[in-house]
Amino acid sequence: MLTWMLRHVMAARGIWTGADLARQLAEKANYRLSPASISALLTQQPKQMKAETLDALCISLECTPNDLWVYTPPWKEKGA
Repeated sequence: MLTWMLRHVMAARGIWTGADLARQLAEKANYRLSPASISALLTQQPKQMKAETLDALCISLECTPNDLWVYTPPWKEKGA
């Protein structure tokens, strides 16, 4: 299972709001997302994501995709 860790990564960098994230995206990656898109990223796990958006998040937050997504194999979820 994939777990979306955006809020955790943001908090580790002192970014607490969607507006702060939007500012980081614009300043560091020259990338813009609508407020609705940012809200969706913050409130639910994405079902799909453009590579361009993932790249902008990684640039802005100075992280890797492995920081934003944590994979837990199904057999470990069940405690086996």
